[in-house]
Amino acid sequence: MRLLAGLFLTLLCAFAEDSNLARMFDSKLSEAQRNDACYALRSNHSPETLQAMRRALNIEDVRPCAARNLAEAGAGDLLADALEDSAPEVRATAARELGALRKPEFIPLLAAAARDPNVLVSISATQGLCQYDDRSALPALKAIAGERGLIASISVSRIAVLDGNEALPIARKWLGSTDVTQRVIAMRILGENGDVSDLPALEIVAEHKTQVLARQRGFGLMPAIDLAQAAKATIDQIENRLR
Repeated sequence: MRLLAGLFLTLLCAFAEDSNLARMFDSKLSEAQRNDACYALRSNHSPETLQAMRRALNIEDVRPCAARNLAEAGAGDLLADALEDSAPEVRATAARELGALRKPEFIPLLAAAARDPNVLVSISATQGLCQYDDRSALPALKAIAGERGLIASISVSRIAVLDGNEALPIARKWLGSTDVTQRVIAMRILGENGDVSDLPALEIVAEHKTQVLARQRGFGLMPAIDLAQAAKATIDQIENRLR
């Protein structure tokens, strides 16, 4: 009798799982219904279900849930496979979740994805590398810091968190950059990690009042930044820290 009950329960569970898979792929259902079905499968790590989640990455409605299910299952191989997908949205989602696994073997894949021609993918891959909470991703982040744009800013900010001394050479170089974002990041890093040798360069910035308006920064309704005032604040931070 117990054997029959166990068999019945097994069949019932299998039916429920098959039903949820069918619902997840049913385009006639609402986005919420499809995500409910996807979430119900989160603890199911069978090869068949994980392969279904990989296919679901190509469905916009359930993509975030399917990617999270793969990460929760530790299915790094399937997320790595998705980095080669033709759809940039899939590559970007896979990169973020692959970084959440924090496995050293995926660092080269994320570093390569950070140079994806699609900006969404490159930013997501850089953010994926930023999820590593030890020094293992530092070489990759330092390489990205030599690139242009937002991925460089993201990587340097993370380098400063992991090891301020590693970020110092970059910050000293960026202080003279024509990119305002880089200069602001540089002053933040110098304030937290710099020394008296950084004061002369900061004093030069402080002597020339330069106010950068929002339209010059490439953002929307953002307040203007006074670089001279920021430099003075950085000098004060260094001097107070070294007293």
